[in-house]
Amino acid sequence: NLLKRTKGFRWGRKSKITLAKVAARKAGVYAFAHRRRRKGDFRRLWQIQINAAVREHGLSYSRFIDLLKKKKIELDRKILAQLAREYPVVFAKIVEAVKK
Repeated sequence: NLLKRTKGFRWGRKSKITLAKVAARKAGVYAFAHRRRRKGDFRRLWQIQINAAVREHGLSYSRFIDLLKKKKIELDRKILAQLAREYPVVFAKIVEAVKK
């Protein structure tokens, strides 16, 4: 089972039990950390996408998010980025509603 988990690893870490144990444990540590890091990576990606779309309408990202909160429009960054990417007309209407 251990050697199945280290299949595809380089050098002796795929075939030598002692090295495989260390490699499998380290792989688990990386997997755990990067599952959490991925959430931040996506949030940064959404911020970049929203910022690019909002600047076309004459606002900055931070100002847009501030106005959204003040108008009590509760759309998260994932949805806003998706709207900006796939439905620019709808996103433009949201920006106009926020600007008023």
